[in-house]
This record gives sequence, structure tokens and C-alpha cells, in this order.
Amino acid sequence: MWAGAGPFTADDIRALDAYCRDRFIELAPNQNSFGHMERWLKHSRYRPLAECPDGFRTPAGDWRDTPSTLDPTNPAALELLAELYAELLPNFTSRRLNIGCDETWELGKGASRAAVERLGLPRVYLDYLHQLKALAARHGCTALYWGDMVWNHFPDRLDLLDRGLIHVDWGYYKAYPFQEHGNKLKAAGLPFWFAPGTSTWSTLLGCNEAAFGSNRSAALAAPSCGAQGLLNTDWGDGGHWQYLPVSELGFAAGAAMAWCEKANPDAAIRAALDPQVYRDEAGVMGRAAYALADTWQLVSENATQASLLDRILREGFAHVLPPTVTPATLAAAEAHLESNLALMRGARMTRPDAELILAEFANNGRMALTACKPGRMILAGDTGSAARATRADDFETIVAEHRRLWLARNRPGGLPDSLRLFEDRLTDCR
Repeated sequence: MWAGAGPFTADDIRALDAYCRDRFIELAPNQNSFGHMERWLKHSRYRPLAECPDGFRTPAGDWRDTPSTLDPTNPAALELLAELYAELLPNFTSRRLNIGCDETWELGKGASRAAVERLGLPRVYLDYLHQLKALAARHGCTALYWGDMVWNHFPDRLDLLDRGLIHVDWGYYKAYPFQEHGNKLKAAGLPFWFAPGTSTWSTLLGCNEAAFGSNRSAALAAPSCGAQGLLNTDWGDGGHWQYLPVSELGFAAGAAMAWCEKANPDAAIRAALDPQVYRDEAGVMGRAAYALADTWQLVSENATQASLLDRILREGFAHVLPPTVTPATLAAAEAHLESNLALMRGARMTRPDAELILAEFANNGRMALTACKPGRMILAGDTGSAARATRADDFETIVAEHRRLWLARNRPGGLPDSLRLFEDRLTDCR
């Protein structure tokens, strides 16, 4: 099951739990229990538990051969979860368990179709959540679940929700309706958290508008509507190409705003990045990191397009550029990247990982610059073999550095998956 994935052992978890407890941090377990079960369902042993064992089409229209969602009508799915909870939960002192249950894309399209047609999707979804709640309760745990399925499928039936579960409402943009959702959850008497994000995943260098914006929107709404807390999230979609220091801006913003939103306007947080986050005596690191997280503005119309350079890097010459991308915008992005990466090289950080931070920003910057190059070639209609060959050196450097930097901070599990697309692009260039 875990071959090549760098699993945690029970002893690992207990050591982490003790480390956190000594620092007044509650280390809470998370176990996907409905959707996002690809790592299990890709195996023949578990595939019969899938809603759509033969694959499915995502909401975006993409076909996936590997199923991702458990069949909520199959008792064997609950038996699997009972085993996983029994293995996992005794290693934590926390009595909270995030059971996931987000993005159950296939629900009602396969094995549970008849049940959904008879009872309705809300009833089938919630009946399954109630059973997961009972499994968690066997271990004395309160279950938390992601709230997207509620808002996507039955936003006006909050009366159906179990008040013994904690609804975690996630939104990763400034305009996410935390206040509206919070008011409805409060009126329904439901316990809930808000979950903004660092919004760095799939952006290479971050997106300040989304990171600062989602955290501020959540922090502003939480007191008036009675949210029990804020959960600042940081994800690794698409191979977790963004390095830790890129997300530290969002971590700092979320911490400051959750502690006291009114006392921490964006300008104050920006001013604190050098002395408090990067500890740079030269006063340039935080300023440059913040500027790099605004790179998307030079090629995109809004924060929902902050992943544009990441998409170009992933898809190469096959990517269809939006009208916002022109030779001039790409040239401006390249100049912006190069000037701020140069500014960083003058930093005098007192952090023990200072050299590593600079290397991490440099490689994320290299990725963004490498994305600009095919963008210009696409616009110029120059996508032949000669054009591809010019990119080989860029990808060779990216691949070598990504491998080195990943292993400098992280367990090896996941690295092959993270490198695979880079290596595919390198093959295309040769």
C-alpha cells in the first residue's frame, strides 16, 4: 500500500505528538474517509470499494482511470475505515479527527446511483458522515469534515447537518463568502471553523491577494458569526512544487490576523516579514518574497488565474494562452522575477536555513522564468524541435535542484511523483 510513499510509523507519530505537546501544539490526525482515496482504490484489493471502479470524469471534464471516491452504500468501505482509524488514532493525544469527505466527485454516478435516486444525494452523503462520526466516537474523537459538498449540493438544507460534527468551511480567495456562510451556519446552530489558505499551491511563487485576502476575510467574519476557529491550510496540488519559504508569507499573515486582525493590516505584516519571518538584517528578503508573490498580476487578470505560469510549465507548448498573455506581459514578468531574485541575493538572514531559503526561492523563480520562455515561443509560433531543445538545460537544472531541495527538508516519499512531470518535459525537449 505504502511502497514508495514514505509512510509514518506509529513510533514516528508518537514522537511528533510528544514534540508538539511539549510546545503547546495539538497535533490532530487527518484521514480521508470518502473522497481522495486514490492511493487505496488504485489497487485491485480495494477497487471493489469504489463508487466508480472503472474510472470517472471530473467536474472539469477530465477522464481519470483511477477512482477516488468510496461507495457509501458498501459496508466494506466502513470496515476499511474502521481498520484505518484503529491503527491511526491511538497514536495521537488529540481527540479531534478530520475525516475529509470533500470533493466526492463520483458520488451518485456509480454504485450509489440507486440510493441517490431514491433518497437524494444529501441524505446519502450525510448518512455516511454519521457512520464515520460513530467510528471516530469509538476512539473518543470528534469528527471534522470539509464543507464544500454542503455548499455545492444542498446549501439550503443545513437543517440536515449533524450538530455533533464540526463543519470546516474552506475558501482560498479574498472573495470567498465566509461571512455569508458563517451567518447561515450560526443560524442553524452548527459548530464550524473557517479554513483560508496560503494559496501557494500551483502558483510557484504564491499569490498575496489570495493568501492575505482569504485569511483576512475569514478573520473578519469569524467573531461576528461565531466560528470556533481558523485553520490556515497549505496544500501540495500537482506535486508540491512550491517550497516552504514561499508559504511562510501566508503562514505569517494567517497567524497575525487570527491573533488580532485589526492590529495587523497588510502593510504591517509586510513590514514584519524581514525582522520576524526571514530575519534578514539587510531588510530585503521579505520585500522581495512579497513582490515575487505578486508576479501573477503581470500576466493574469485576477487571482483565480494565479496558476498561469505553473500551467504553462506543466503543459509546455500544448498550453493555450489566454488573451492576457502577450510578449510585453511576459517580458515584464521576466524582468520582475529577475530583479527580485537579484535583490534576495543581498539578504543577510540569521536563520540557520538561510542558504537553503535562497536556493529554494531561486529554483521556484527558475521554474517561473522557464514557464515564460515557452509562452513567448507559443506567441511567436516557434514551437519546433529547435525551440524545445533550448529548454533542455533549464529543465535539467530544475530537476537536479528540485531533487536536492526536496530532500533537504522532506521525507523522500512523494519525490518521484513530484519530479515525474519535470522529467517528462525534459524528455520532450531532447
